[in-house]
Amino acid sequence: MSDHMLYGAQLDADRTTQILQHLFENNLQSQEKGRSATPICIWGTHGIGKTMMVEEFAEARGWAFAYCAPAQFEEMGDLNGLPILEERDGEQVTRFAPPSWVPKTAGPGILLLDDINRADDRILRGLMQLLQKSEMFSWKLPEQWQIVCTANPEGGDYSVTPMDDAMLTRMLHVSMVFDAKSWARWASRNGVDERGIAFVLTYPESVTGRRTTPRSLTQFFQQIQSISDLKSSADLVYTLGMSSLDEVTVSTFMAFVNDNLKELVDPQEILETDDFASVAQRINLLAEGGKRMDHLSTICTRLYLAITHPDFVAHESYRDNLVDFLMLDTIPSDLRMTLHRDIAANCPDAVKRLVRDPRLAELILGGM
Repeated sequence: MSDHMLYGAQLDADRTTQILQHLFENNLQSQEKGRSATPICIWGTHGIGKTMMVEEFAEARGWAFAYCAPAQFEEMGDLNGLPILEERDGEQVTRFAPPSWVPKTAGPGILLLDDINRADDRILRGLMQLLQKSEMFSWKLPEQWQIVCTANPEGGDYSVTPMDDAMLTRMLHVSMVFDAKSWARWASRNGVDERGIAFVLTYPESVTGRRTTPRSLTQFFQQIQSISDLKSSADLVYTLGMSSLDEVTVSTFMAFVNDNLKELVDPQEILETDDFASVAQRINLLAEGGKRMDHLSTICTRLYLAITHPDFVAHESYRDNLVDFLMLDTIPSDLRMTLHRDIAANCPDAVKRLVRDPRLAELILGGM
């Protein structure tokens, strides 16, 4: 990443979404006062999920969404539209029909100019009026539409067209970076294979940003989701991995399958078991006497993802197991306090009630 030029604050997907929400609210207020909305450009390496994040942002709010890839434009007509004749005041005049990708109905909505800096320089210059005023000489965006651009970093091996200051200053900028926990929250909500989520949480450094990206990992996990026993199908898993990931990632995943996967403790098992002592014993073995903080962190994160999932039901029967888990001697006090704090800050009251226990409170206070 040192040879990549990014712009704006570097944020994970969750923080980027929060910034979008703030900027869009401000833009809508500006439009109500007759001012143009300010576009935002989201920079980031390939496959990190920029496009999907913007699409899901619009879908979650019931907003309209329009997609445009300026890199596919070959001439200015793809941007301005094509001329047609019409009669006006008894004379034939030329006007331009807007291209099909231009939204026609009022918003709120998002027009995504995807991979904007992969377009030719001539097209980039032509987009400057759209970014400045939400209109071209031949057409304008409907009310309550906002422009979002995505861009790959300048420098490195990316084949992009540098944007000059006149264009850069027409937009606000953030850079989206990979964060394993942020990705895991998204993956958990979208049904990605739990074994894949556990792997990324345990080995976040495996997401190299070259062939191994959040996008290619998600594709790989989709391909292996139907394989119930990964170890017995090692050759197939290896072949599927090599088809989309860096070799070092595939080697790490195969080692994970052979050495660690059998010891994974599922969050539902922690919550639902009738024999918590046996689950605790497995957690202790996985932690290797407290030396494997990465394993303990993965277990805690997966448990947190499970209890914050939209479909989670906080059964009262989970109380004892959840408290016993948080009180395990194997879990370091800082990890325990972080998990308890996140539950208290972000979970519904029904989940918070499950961890209200005087013994746990005394233990946490004693570790502060």
